[in-house]
Amino acid sequence: MTGSLDGTAPVRKGEELDTEALARYLAEAVPGVDGPIVVEQFPSGHSNLTYLLRAGDRELVLRRPPFGSKVKSAHDMGREFAVLSKLHPVYPSAPSPLAFCEDESIIGAQFYVMERIKGVILRSRKPEGLENTTELTRRCCQSFIENLADLHALDYRAIGLDELYKGENYVERQVKGWSKRYAGSQTDDIPEIDRVVAWLHERIPADTGAVLVHNDYKFDNIVLDPDDLTKILGVLDWEMATIGDPLADLGTSLGYWIQADDEEMHVVQCFLTTEPGAMTRMELAEAYAARTGRDISNVLFFYILALLKLSVIVQQIYYRYKQGLTQDERFAMLIVMVHRLGRNAVAAIESGKV
Repeated sequence: MTGSLDGTAPVRKGEELDTEALARYLAEAVPGVDGPIVVEQFPSGHSNLTYLLRAGDRELVLRRPPFGSKVKSAHDMGREFAVLSKLHPVYPSAPSPLAFCEDESIIGAQFYVMERIKGVILRSRKPEGLENTTELTRRCCQSFIENLADLHALDYRAIGLDELYKGENYVERQVKGWSKRYAGSQTDDIPEIDRVVAWLHERIPADTGAVLVHNDYKFDNIVLDPDDLTKILGVLDWEMATIGDPLADLGTSLGYWIQADDEEMHVVQCFLTTEPGAMTRMELAEAYAARTGRDISNVLFFYILALLKLSVIVQQIYYRYKQGLTQDERFAMLIVMVHRLGRNAVAAIESGKV
């Protein structure tokens, strides 16, 4: 599986970095890094931009906000760096942060640098050389959901992340916040999204608890051991991590989880979840409940909330593209995904099933 390690590509047009200025900064900020650097880009992902920095035989990862984003709170590099600084010592799967740069003159934005976690990331296409059995697929799903459950078991106060806690009514804030963000970036009239927003507002439940939530937990944010794909080496992209309701975090994972009998896929996600032996969304939720003892009787609400959240994230990216704030052609058809997310959410509401 070494040939399937998560790879890089040349930097996309319009997203280049000033390598000379960056090299000067790193020479002072990161011990052991000196001399010229080579910059490549991790091509996947649609939010914060992620680059691979090669300095001799050292490999570092740089994270910066997307070009042209107007949602500053969603791309707070200092916040993400601070979370990782406190989390990594007790949760090694979180990357080890090395330096945070507030000086926007270096590359045009604030950024931070961390150690690279090298491994396999399972995406939409099956890696060459992977012969996954039904048993392996099942065990990967089990490992995925158990790791989320274990993350929720961490004592965020002991870690020093209690400053992320904004009080009760997390779920209510989520519903109202994502609804407002959708209105602020809307480009098309999509009646299904309007129906979903109204359905959620009518059914806002009390919080079921408060834990450290990742808020974007999915297979392409998970780094796996190339020698044992059931072993998780890293969990990436902590930009939306906060203290919130654990079932909302579970719902996000369910929102991304495409299963074999889905009539219409709203996202191109990990191939593994549609393979023989893969858990369905409901089986995933039940495995989480077995691990945590949590009541998942209202899991449909959190699944619908996740689909709204995903639709808003995609809508915001499409809005940037429509406004000419990014030249990434991958974004040109994202509005189709927003429509599909709306239709799938309405279908789930009408069927009562995740």
